[in-house]
Amino acid sequence: MPIYKYKAISNTGEKLEGTYTAKAKDEVLSMIRQNQSMPISVEEVIEGKDVSTLNFFNKVKMKDIAIFCRQFYAMLNAGVTILNCLDILRLQTENKKLKKVVAESYEDVQKGLTFSESLKKHREIFPDLLINMVEAGEVSGTLDTIMERMAVHYEKENKITNKVKGAMIYPLILSIVSILVVVFLLTFVMPTFIGMFEGSGVELPLPTRILLTISGSITQYWYIIIVVLIVLIGGIKRYIGTDKGQFLIDHIKFRIPIVKGTTQKVITSRFTRTLSTLLSSGIPLIQSLDIVSRIVGNVIVEKGILNAIEEVRKGVDLATPIKKIGVFPPMVDSMIRIGEESGSLDDILDKTANFYDEEVEVAIQKMTTMIEPLMIVVMAVVIGAIVIAMMLPMFDMMNTIQ
Repeated sequence: MPIYKYKAISNTGEKLEGTYTAKAKDEVLSMIRQNQSMPISVEEVIEGKDVSTLNFFNKVKMKDIAIFCRQFYAMLNAGVTILNCLDILRLQTENKKLKKVVAESYEDVQKGLTFSESLKKHREIFPDLLINMVEAGEVSGTLDTIMERMAVHYEKENKITNKVKGAMIYPLILSIVSILVVVFLLTFVMPTFIGMFEGSGVELPLPTRILLTISGSITQYWYIIIVVLIVLIGGIKRYIGTDKGQFLIDHIKFRIPIVKGTTQKVITSRFTRTLSTLLSSGIPLIQSLDIVSRIVGNVIVEKGILNAIEEVRKGVDLATPIKKIGVFPPMVDSMIRIGEESGSLDDILDKTANFYDEEVEVAIQKMTTMIEPLMIVVMAVVIGAIVIAMMLPMFDMMNTIQ
């Protein structure tokens, strides 16, 4: 039987981790709930490797999921059956990984499985949000509406993700160029001055001596430096992959002034839009919050939402624990309170999500505008310091000659 790795929260708030051998994922979830704990994640371990480590190679882009949902909705809305939809999509889907999975889903549905059951077999490809929404659509008989909502949801998610990535391209290129220029100056330009400095008899200033030491170390021990950098980068990536590392990174995102506002608005947009989509599709509030906590993309907010779930179970209104998280803007808990009082929480959240979608674009533009000149100044200071350190001995030599 397969082995599953699980994470859960006990009724006392303690975080639990472990492995459990079971026939299916549902058995693990049942075991966790029987122990009066709330499951956070359950993943199958294959050949000693966690599925999450394999997802990097099997990941289907959000854009592909959005196209899949949009095409599925168009065909369902036109009266095409689910089986025929899968048959058409398995032939025309461009992404090879998704195409293979759709073909397998087509075969499963032919054998009598429901569409949601076929998707559950490919959790490494299809997000939990989509699977839960499809299941709700099958039960309510509104699968076409659900697929349209999911298409819109993933299209917006893809748009925001692309904007964030696009905003970081220029700073990344500028950083790489800066590093290459500095390495070039230290390894090719600086050595040409060494002979002249040594034969001048002039005592070298401290900045120049430091620069000569760095230049000599790079030219003589470059292979050691490369190995150290590879090990260091690997160690950092490994640490970031841990719970403590992820918590630290997510905590830093809320402390850096330039990044803080953008991070807050992206998380707010994702939280309100996803929760609105789930509630409008008939998913219960507790289950909706559980799903949102896993896809919000920040462990600090995830922990806050899990605490909110416990308070809502005790009868507390949602706005109060959401405010306690301390991450969302004041407008969010106010809108949630209005939505709860008026009985239109899903509609209010949708309006809030639309507002913050626009705010995200403004925040990203503002962040880019601030980062670009900052990077140029840093680059100018570093390169300027190197040039000055090389020129100082020349001034001393000129003074000696005079």
